[in-house]
Amino acid sequence: MANHPVDRFTFSYFMKKKYIPKDLSTADLHQFLLGSVAPRPIAFVSTIDQDGLHNLAPYSFFNAFSSNPPILVFSSNRRVENNTTKDTLANIISSKQCVVNVVNYAIVRQMMLCSVDFPHETSEFEQAGLHEEKADYVSAALVQESPVNMECEVQEVMPLGDQGGAGHLIICKVVCMHIDENILDQNEKIDPHKIDLVGRMGRAFYVRASGDAVSSMPQSQQLPIIGYPGLPDSIKWSSVFSANDIARLAGMKAWPLQKISFEQLKDLNRDLPEKATGIQLDNIHRICSELIRKSDLEKALLILDYYRENSH
Repeated sequence: MANHPVDRFTFSYFMKKKYIPKDLSTADLHQFLLGSVAPRPIAFVSTIDQDGLHNLAPYSFFNAFSSNPPILVFSSNRRVENNTTKDTLANIISSKQCVVNVVNYAIVRQMMLCSVDFPHETSEFEQAGLHEEKADYVSAALVQESPVNMECEVQEVMPLGDQGGAGHLIICKVVCMHIDENILDQNEKIDPHKIDLVGRMGRAFYVRASGDAVSSMPQSQQLPIIGYPGLPDSIKWSSVFSANDIARLAGMKAWPLQKISFEQLKDLNRDLPEKATGIQLDNIHRICSELIRKSDLEKALLILDYYRENSH
C-alpha cells in the first residue's frame, strides 16, 4: 500500500472500535479520555483554608485559555468512588484565590506524593518535602521548587455535574507570575529544555517535554501557502514521503520563482539524475525526505521543482 495519508486514514478507520460514553463505566470512560487527550499540562495548585492551613494538589485537567485577560482553567473533579470533593475546591470557594505552580522533571515525584488523599489537617508541602514561599497578591503559598508560579484570583467555579467524576471548572485570572531566571533564554523567553516540563498521559504514564521529545515546527499562519492542491500527484502519492513530509512541503509559501539548471541541481546533490522515471523518482524522494528531516526545505523544494518540470 502506498504511503499516502488518505490511504492510511482509510485503513485505520476500518480498524477502529466505537464506544458510546453512556454505555461505559465512569472509570473506563475516564481512562479513555485521559489516554486520548494527552499529554496534558499539570497544574500544581496551592490553596489555603479559613484556618490558615495550606493545601497542595496536582490537576491535569488544566490549560491556559486567554492571554488578555490572562486566564487559566483547571477542573477539580468529584471522586469517582464516593462522589466527594477535594480540599482544593472547598478552599477556593472560600478564599477565591490560588497559586498554579508548574511541574518540571525535578519535582515530578514530589508532585505525585501530593496526589495521596491525606487527611485535611496534613500538610502536603511537608509530606512531599516541598517548601512554601510567600506570595505577593494572594494568601496561598508558592511552591519554592517550581520554576513558574502564577498567583491567581478565582473568577468563577462552574459545576459540570453532581455525580462521581463530574468536574468543577475553576476559572482563574493570573495577577502575578514568578519565573526562575535560569529557565529563560538570551531573549528572556522560556526555554523548553531548561524548564523541562512534565505532562500527564493516561493511567500512570507521564511524558518529559525536553531533549529529543521537543522539536521546533514553524508554520506560517498567513497566506499564501502551496497547500495540498498545489503539489503534483508524484509527491502526494509518493511511496517514500510520510504524511508529515508532504504536509511540510504543502506548508511552504510557494514554489521557487527561479528555475535551476541541471548543473545547479548537481551542486545540491551529486546523485541526482537529469530526468526521473519510476524507481529514480523514489530515490529523489528519499534524498528530499532526508533534507526535510534536516529542515532544509528550501533545498528539497528546489530539487522537487526541477523534476516537476523535467520528469516523464
